[in-house]
Amino acid sequence: MKILARSLTFALAAATTLAAGHAAWADAPSADAVLKNYADIALAGYSDALEKAKALDEATDKLIADPSEATLKAAREAWRNSRPFYQQTEAFRFGNPIVDDWEGRVNAWPLDEGLIDYVDQSYGTESDENSLYTANVIANQTITVNGESVDVSKITPELLQDKLQEAGGIEANVATGYHAIEFLLWGQDLHGTDAGAGERPYTDYAKGDACTGGHCDRRGEYLDAATDLLVSDLEEMVGNWQEDGAARKELLADPAKGLSAILTGMGSLSYGELAGERMKLGLLLHDPEEEHDCFSDNTHISHLNDVLGIRNVYTGRYERADGSMVEGPAIAELVAAKAPDIDKEIRADLDDSVGKFEAIAKAAVGGEAYDQQIGEGNDAGNARVQAGIDALITQTRAIERAVAALDLGGVTIEGSDSLDNAGAVFQ
Repeated sequence: MKILARSLTFALAAATTLAAGHAAWADAPSADAVLKNYADIALAGYSDALEKAKALDEATDKLIADPSEATLKAAREAWRNSRPFYQQTEAFRFGNPIVDDWEGRVNAWPLDEGLIDYVDQSYGTESDENSLYTANVIANQTITVNGESVDVSKITPELLQDKLQEAGGIEANVATGYHAIEFLLWGQDLHGTDAGAGERPYTDYAKGDACTGGHCDRRGEYLDAATDLLVSDLEEMVGNWQEDGAARKELLADPAKGLSAILTGMGSLSYGELAGERMKLGLLLHDPEEEHDCFSDNTHISHLNDVLGIRNVYTGRYERADGSMVEGPAIAELVAAKAPDIDKEIRADLDDSVGKFEAIAKAAVGGEAYDQQIGEGNDAGNARVQAGIDALITQTRAIERAVAALDLGGVTIEGSDSLDNAGAVFQ
């Protein structure tokens, strides 16, 4: 009788749990509602990024028209202000092909900056991988790409996008986007893992005899074309997330595929992209050239906002540039309905990651920039960055458990040699 009683107790408990699970799922939002809010957050994020890019464009126009310490400082500040809102949109990559195909136009890195402008002698004069390593478009009227002469006498958005971006099929030939603009505003950071960012003088945009670096008028033309192009590229992506936009339509066409896109984006940005390519690689090599915003020493801000963007997507909440909130049904609610313990785990992991990246940012604001934190021999800084990497890996594992709980197919989380095969990094 005791065995029978125990069996009956377990059966009743299982039935109660199953019933509770069904009730929780019945109360959960629909996949369509979750995807609509996800698309609304994407639209809001790209719209904020666009407005900040327009402000950057205006600030650089003023620098070009009236070069001074003040206008250069204002242009740099506008660039810094543009980064958080764009970086929070990166969680929409990987799972959304329209975004992933476009992203390289606005945020590709690292770049061989000698393609664009003059560089220090320490940069070198040639590369076995890139014949355009020191092409210096600003200083020349023509360049040679794959044996063919290309007219670069007139620097326009079309030239940058159609002829120079990834010229010769080389990804390091980054001619457009935030990092090309960053280089034009700061110049090379020649401090290695010591204190200091790029120190381009405002006179690189000066008129007549006051010009430094040579070809100041063409440098202004390049900066003007690059910022104009950034605005138009972001306008395109805002259009893709409007009610009749291609990205929104593709997302909503197949709810199961759409939910997979959300978790693919979260996991791939967490693991392969941020923890791996943007962080672990630079930490392994102790190489400041592998940090994301390497000219401006703004990397701590970009990394933190990537992590915030991942949390935004999971919780279905995004704070806009004007302080208003976009929020609604979230994939977190679907995970909670199927596996409440996993939902709690992911939320805790996301908060922990944000805390770890806030610590990195606090150190940077306190005078220890990200490139210093990854420097060889900086044990405390290295440990701080590694803690951020570890937190990202931990949250990725929880995201993978959410994929299993929701029984979603088509989720492939991108890896990175620096995490999965570190020995290859040194070969």
